[in-house]
Amino acid sequence: MKPGNFKFTKALSIEHVFELLDEYGDEAKIIAGGQSLMPTLNMRLSAPELLIDIRALDTLKGIKLDADKIVVGALTRHVELQQSTLIALHVPLLATAIEHVAHAAIRNRGTIGGNISLADPASELPACCVALDAEFTIANKTGQRLVRARDFFKELYETDLQTGDMLVAVAFPVATKNTVCGFREFVRRRGDFASTGLVINAELEKQRFISLSPVFFAVSNTPVLASNAAAQLLDKVINEDAINSALEVLSDELDIIGDIHTPSAMKLHLAKHYFKALVTELHD
Repeated sequence: MKPGNFKFTKALSIEHVFELLDEYGDEAKIIAGGQSLMPTLNMRLSAPELLIDIRALDTLKGIKLDADKIVVGALTRHVELQQSTLIALHVPLLATAIEHVAHAAIRNRGTIGGNISLADPASELPACCVALDAEFTIANKTGQRLVRARDFFKELYETDLQTGDMLVAVAFPVATKNTVCGFREFVRRRGDFASTGLVINAELEKQRFISLSPVFFAVSNTPVLASNAAAQLLDKVINEDAINSALEVLSDELDIIGDIHTPSAMKLHLAKHYFKALVTELHD
């Protein structure tokens, strides 16, 4: 299929974007890399009156170290994250996960802002943002606001973005000397959307977790921070009994939604397997 008719405008500035969003409201869609939007246009799941091309807005691009945070512009492409020394050094979880985001051709075009704004529950990046406790800068014609990733993802493809809003930057806390992280996902083919996945960002001191953020993706309508299961392991001796206690809590904490490829029982099995494997690996 091909998309329906629409108008197309190249934004000249961020202010221009907000003028257009104010004029067209929900009938306008922002396009950057287009790797999420174009398929929905072609299948006519999206039918905007206006597409706003923001690719020329250089102020929304780039990766920089700002005090104790790494700030990434919303137009930064996945491949730039993949190649960034700053990301590799200061946000190791993101550096690990980005290798698994889609395929090379998509990483060359797709942007972090577009991926997060879509909020696909099977995508790796939203889960990483929640695990890292990232902070999003959201702008509109009246100003800016900061929203924690843990408050941003509301429901299936629903976020804190309101009419007239645009995600402009993502800030990740810089890793400490105690930071450890891990990644697992089950995919039919590397680069495809996951059927079940887990990312963990944690801090380890004297063989005990002083912080632990396990976030599951592709198991529910949003990324799931398993804080109750994590609490069972904080400042504890990590052994078989401790992990099994956490797994019991995890079973109650995850409200898993199965799909045509992976039933809920299989997702739960994978979730528990990945949790045990990663906790053991990071502790050792």
